Amino acid sequence: MSNISVGMTLPDFELPDQDGTMRKLSDLQGDNAMVLLLGRGEHCPRERQHQREMVRFHGWCPVAFTQLVTILPNDLHDIFRLRSSSGAHWPFLSDAELEVRNTLGIDEYTDTHHDYAVVPHTLVLAPGLVVDKVHVGYWFWGRPTPEQLWADLGDLFARIKSDFDPTTADARAAFAASQPKAA
Repeated sequence: MSNISVGMTLPDFELPDQDGTMRKLSDLQGDNAMVLLLGRGEHCPRERQHQREMVRFHGWCPVAFTQLVTILPNDLHDIFRLRSSSGAHWPFLSDAELEVRNTLGIDEYTDTHHDYAVVPHTLVLAPGLVVDKVHVGYWFWGRPTPEQLWADLGDLFARIKSDFDPTTADARAAFAASQPKAA
């Protein structure tokens, strides 16, 4: 049974990226939202396809105050290989020690050929590593499309950004209050 639930704060895992540099999730997220792809493993053709689909989504992230990170239960060689072959340009982190998989309870117990496989999850995280939405991708159709993530993030930002709709009276008042007073 998964230990992931909406509203929980994800542990601030520190894992090596595709270049071997240790990276903390909180540092990668900063003050932004984050989409965290907890992948099955480099061996899986569905994983490779989903990472390729996320390339288009990643193009939107810099203008949308959103970070994208992939974590795979593979060594550095395999995560580098999947990142390169998919055309990805976001951080891929190695969970070769299976800390993420075991902490979150997402081991793929049905896979008798790969002892390290993970049940794929896509997490939409509010600032502070707070889980806002969970997609379980055991079946490929359970993995979110870029359009589904767009909707998830639109919903999240509408709830956490007071100026999401800057035409409201509250947003206008907050802006006016933030402006320097004329002398």
